[in-house]
Amino acid sequence: MTMNDILGEQASLLLVDDDATFCRVLSAALEKRGYSVSVALSVEEALPLAQANPPEYAVVDLKMGGAPGLTLVKALHELDPNTRIVMLTGYASIATAVEAIKLGATQYLAKPANADEIVAAFSHAPDENTQPKAQPTLIGNLEWEHIQRVLHEHDGNISATARALNMHRRTLQRKLGKPPSRAD
Repeated sequence: MTMNDILGEQASLLLVDDDATFCRVLSAALEKRGYSVSVALSVEEALPLAQANPPEYAVVDLKMGGAPGLTLVKALHELDPNTRIVMLTGYASIATAVEAIKLGATQYLAKPANADEIVAAFSHAPDENTQPKAQPTLIGNLEWEHIQRVLHEHDGNISATARALNMHRRTLQRKLGKPPSRAD
């Protein structure tokens, strides 16, 4: 039982995903489960919301237009280390799961995840051995994950990342604009 349960207050939850339809559906489902949900469609839109009112819970997509979700996970954890953060992604990999947990995520779930799975994930303790649902890893996904990791190491700087990858900047921008293949 949380303090919110005792006081009859709704727990604050920040939902961040660039899919507006997904946000609308998941937001409604989470509100039915007792959360007060704020929605943002990008990391850039979410940061001011989080700074003004750090949420008790957050659901963050990994791959969005603009800054990656890992940037927001780190910022949310710095604002309030007690924020319970669930990272969602359609491109599950062990490397990004471990990175998300290290940056402060409570759990890492592969899409599609429903509201019940997300609520259950909030109660799990952070664990670096957390593994996403098993999916075949495609070569393109491995490349994308590596690029994202190097991009993160260079604080989102495209030119520095291109140099580190020994890749032309335009080639890198093209690869970043194209989401990896999904294993169906």
